[in-house]
Amino acid sequence: MTLNGATQIAVFALIVLALAKPLGGYMTSLFSGERTFLGPVLRPLERGVYWLAGVDERREQHWLTYALAMLLFHIGGFILLYGLLRLQHLLPLNPQGMVGLAPDLAFNTAVSFLTNTNWQNYGGESTLSYLSQMGLTVQNFLSAATGIALAMALIRGFSRASVQTVGNFWVDVTRGTLYVLLPICILYALFLVWQGVPQTLLPYIDATTLEGARQTIAFGPTASQVAIKMLGTNGGGFFNANSAHPFENPTALTNLVQMVSIFAIGAALTNVFGRMVGDERQGWALLAAMAVLFFAGVAVCYWAEASGTEAFHALGLGGGNMEGKEVRFGVAASVLFAVVTTAASCGAVNAMHDSFTALGGMIPLINMQLGEIIVGGVGAGLYGMLIFVIIAIFVAGLMVGRTPEYVGKKIEAREVKMAMLAILVLPLMYLGWTAVATVLPSAVASIANPGPHGFSEILYAFTSATANNGSAFGGLTGNTLFYNLTLGISMLVGRFLMIMPVMAIAGSLVAKKSVPASAGTFPTTGGLFIGLLVGVILILGGLTFFPALSLGPIVEHLAMTAGQSFPSGD
Repeated sequence: MTLNGATQIAVFALIVLALAKPLGGYMTSLFSGERTFLGPVLRPLERGVYWLAGVDERREQHWLTYALAMLLFHIGGFILLYGLLRLQHLLPLNPQGMVGLAPDLAFNTAVSFLTNTNWQNYGGESTLSYLSQMGLTVQNFLSAATGIALAMALIRGFSRASVQTVGNFWVDVTRGTLYVLLPICILYALFLVWQGVPQTLLPYIDATTLEGARQTIAFGPTASQVAIKMLGTNGGGFFNANSAHPFENPTALTNLVQMVSIFAIGAALTNVFGRMVGDERQGWALLAAMAVLFFAGVAVCYWAEASGTEAFHALGLGGGNMEGKEVRFGVAASVLFAVVTTAASCGAVNAMHDSFTALGGMIPLINMQLGEIIVGGVGAGLYGMLIFVIIAIFVAGLMVGRTPEYVGKKIEAREVKMAMLAILVLPLMYLGWTAVATVLPSAVASIANPGPHGFSEILYAFTSATANNGSAFGGLTGNTLFYNLTLGISMLVGRFLMIMPVMAIAGSLVAKKSVPASAGTFPTTGGLFIGLLVGVILILGGLTFFPALSLGPIVEHLAMTAGQSFPSGD
């Protein structure tokens, strides 16, 4: 651990903090229906979209209607994307003559991008046509806008009183795409092109290396996909090596900007929450709880990777663990990227998580298992954190013997039940499918490493899929019928079976009256509340996942310190 590394982490955090308030203020105005500086340019286009779609922007929806509109929107998106992937060999913009994807892989990929997961059981440059890549890019915009829309619906549940509507899904998703994601991504893509990221429809180039060998250099419309994969916390790489590829992430500056963009909207949404409930301190308290968990994860992961491994130390090799890392980024930037991308539901990588030390790799795993509420995915991180807030407020109410309240709304049995349902659906997928895969011979055959690390590869895969992250311990061969189907199911459950309880909570809260604060109201803007919230998150996570972690990264770390390894064939 070095001063240079600590400085990189501090600079990143300060930039994210500086962006939270202005971006939060802009989104608050936008989703409140107020005039924004982009309105004169984009408002006519927005009206045109509503006219074509037959949407009345003034008509709001009940929470169930809002949720059903969201589900129908995604069913249509799945059908279109699945068809595109299956039929890409018959469609234009396929200069390399890529064949259509197999049914199970097309299902997995379509579900993956539909759910903002971007798990990839394929190599982009060797599998997909340019048209298919652009189809994935479109879905990146729509899945991210959906997350923002759902977060806004829940915020309205807390901020409104005695009404039945939580907004209009079609309006929210249109505004999120048109006013937030698209303008930033246009500028972002131009910045990436300036830094050296390709954006072209020309065929791949054949080159002759200095040794005389023939090499095909792949490129394509990369910058546009990289921009939204980061800003929208999607994460799917245009190239198989993702952000470790020099065409996706060519410089130290692009590396920093990519990390900042992963956190930017998620952090700003906490400010939106504070503004819309009438007390910005509420938003800062949520962001502070996220920051405590984030910095704890960065510290442990950085320490583990900077310490290196016992095997290398025995050979007289000092320094940090550089296996699987880009020399141009080093340990600090690689660790920071890994923690950022798994604290958010992004999944983009600039280093191979499978090559991290046992404890270093455990931190990204824990980030996902907690529900990716440490800033989290665009929108999803905020509503995931608010689920834990409901549980924490309920615990606080039990302590003082009164009905718990949060930002003027009483938290009662219905909200607590829905919150627990949303929390419990995730470990059902994480642990249930892991248990099946570890006893199924065909599933075990996909792991590259024996011993506890092989178990971690399976656990990481189902955790990543259910948490809608998409990163992987790359030693697992996921392109099999079993993994394509089970990981696809995990993605669907992790996205939509969590969304439905969240929307039910929004509908319940929005109909309640606002209760003025009293002497007995538990304060939710100070250090006591932040500590309680962090404690509830860690206790729930610890009780749920510690046994599984003990079978994987923890026992692997203990074996490493004892000098034990697990070579293939043992």
